[in-house]
Amino acid sequence: MLKGWIMTRIIFLGTAGSSAVVSKQLRSSGGIVLQVGDLQFHIDPGPGALNKAKEYGINLHNTTAVLVSHNHINHCNDLNAIVDAMTHGGIEHRGIIMASKSVLQSSDKQHPFLTKYHQSQVEKIIPVEKNHKVGVELVEIHALSAEHTDPTAVGFKFFCPKLTVAYTGDTQLTPKLLEELMGTDLLILNIPYPSESGTGMNLDVNAAVQIISHVLPKMAILTHFGLQMLKADPILQAREIQRATGVQTIAAHDGLAISPGGTVYHSPVKGFD
Repeated sequence: MLKGWIMTRIIFLGTAGSSAVVSKQLRSSGGIVLQVGDLQFHIDPGPGALNKAKEYGINLHNTTAVLVSHNHINHCNDLNAIVDAMTHGGIEHRGIIMASKSVLQSSDKQHPFLTKYHQSQVEKIIPVEKNHKVGVELVEIHALSAEHTDPTAVGFKFFCPKLTVAYTGDTQLTPKLLEELMGTDLLILNIPYPSESGTGMNLDVNAAVQIISHVLPKMAILTHFGLQMLKADPILQAREIQRATGVQTIAAHDGLAISPGGTVYHSPVKGFD
């Protein structure tokens, strides 16, 4: 390994999008883990995050921060369980929670997903809003704009040493998002749908083509698949996007790991340290 090189890796603990895919576990829904040197970020830990972390060799006690884009259950169901693992059941007072306000604060329709007990276990809790910037040691994190059914939803952009990673979260396409994604090296897109029909407040394949053509990342990764996307075959959709944009595009699968140089490892990902 080159002197001064900081190991960076992205592991997909799940690629399920819609509630139908999550409830039937046609794809797993444990979220995404970003490792940057000794830092470990767990993004959107949905149902099954603990089991998939164990299966793919991820030590959740090493988690530095948990980031949750919005309050839908397939993004935040296992938040408290991850905090428990990160802190050894509260024995160690450590870790950061960065989440949309809907995850951390009560409203007329719901209670916070993060319990008061688990709030007391962590070192810092940060309610993030669009354009919010947070530094965690050598990584700077920006909250991206999102237009979704949860009005407080955000995406995340990680400025790592020599690499910028962006995760859109659930959102529809907006000019503001296109602007904020510029300069991204590795772009992770939540794409539940293969076409424009029935997309609601989410991205589809056509939107992915627009985003990738505009941003021109070094690599794009599709994830968060709904039933329609699974029926259309995400691998075929990724090939069509790559053909249209000229940008390397991958359809993620459960257990997929990506290294900073674009190397793709297939599950299980144990042993790639």
